[in-house]
Amino acid sequence: MKTIPVALCITELEVGGAERCLVELATRLDRERFRPSVYVLAPPPGDRGCVSALEAVGVDVRFLGIKRKTQLPLAVGRLACLLKRQKPRLVQSFLFHANIVGRLAARLSGVPVVVSGIRVAERRSRWPLWVDRATDRLVARHVCVSRAVARFAETEGRLPPEKLVVIPNGIDLGRYPAPQPADLGDEGISPERRLVTYVGRLDSQKGLAWLMDTAPAWLGRVAECDLVLVGRGPERATLEDTAARQGIAGRVHFLGFRADIAQILARSELLVLPSRWEGMPNVVLEAMASRLPVVATDVEGVAELLGPGAAAQTVPFGASEALAEKIVGLLGDGQMATQLGRENRLRVEAHFGIERMVSAYESLWTDLVRHDQRA
Repeated sequence: MKTIPVALCITELEVGGAERCLVELATRLDRERFRPSVYVLAPPPGDRGCVSALEAVGVDVRFLGIKRKTQLPLAVGRLACLLKRQKPRLVQSFLFHANIVGRLAARLSGVPVVVSGIRVAERRSRWPLWVDRATDRLVARHVCVSRAVARFAETEGRLPPEKLVVIPNGIDLGRYPAPQPADLGDEGISPERRLVTYVGRLDSQKGLAWLMDTAPAWLGRVAECDLVLVGRGPERATLEDTAARQGIAGRVHFLGFRADIAQILARSELLVLPSRWEGMPNVVLEAMASRLPVVATDVEGVAELLGPGAAAQTVPFGASEALAEKIVGLLGDGQMATQLGRENRLRVEAHFGIERMVSAYESLWTDLVRHDQRA
């Protein structure tokens, strides 16, 4: 089979789980089999980390410059024109808006195979599920990042089960754990403080209001411990107000966006993830690869990542006492924390290496293109 031109379409290229997945795919694909191009609905990001990684290996990146949802019809037209020039055999999209724009543009430009990416069990609104279902006829396969997301797509999204394929996220194990922990002195965190760390968007999906409500209970029992929140999002001001009102502002640190996540995890004692819903959270993979224990809500994808260690590291969302006990227990039992961290690392090595993820996408795409050629 000749080299297959592939179009990878995503909503934006700010640093996040879907964005990192696209970059890993585009930079690691077998170039004798695939020739990738990347199309981004949004304008270029302020942080060029993802863009630079793609350009460094010669991947063509095009930005459509879409800033508002009302411009999505314009995005369909712009992308269709670009696809007509590239003539890819397959479009692989990531994230909801790119999924819809990608499949419509592929139809207009004559791209024969479309694969969408479902990365979260979306519970904020029902309308994305309806749009996905209404345009499903344009899609050959939906790649789900976990079995839990596939079940959600089938039962709540009512997508055909025969079109659902599970390809878990993968991680570059060579990057974790970082050889040197982050020096957070410039953030007002002294070296002797013990850190419980959250990494992700400061968004209602992530359950941070609940985490902040529970924080006095467990911070009060571990005097030398602080909570670190890494990420940007609309809830920051509200969370800062809550910390001040509860009298823990001096022990809760908002670091904003950071590029040195591996180093921050190396500086931390455990990762906390209090999400209401997920898909397969990359930050849990990063913490596991960093040999950290995790305290997370038992939401989509988390138990699949943690495997046999899930019972010791998960709680139901809203179970405040259980969350506090898990955190305090791990901070107070170094042997247990070390053992869980070691088991987490071994599980990532066995099941979630980046090569496994890339190979799964390559196999899926090859099969779909071959089937299209036979047809």
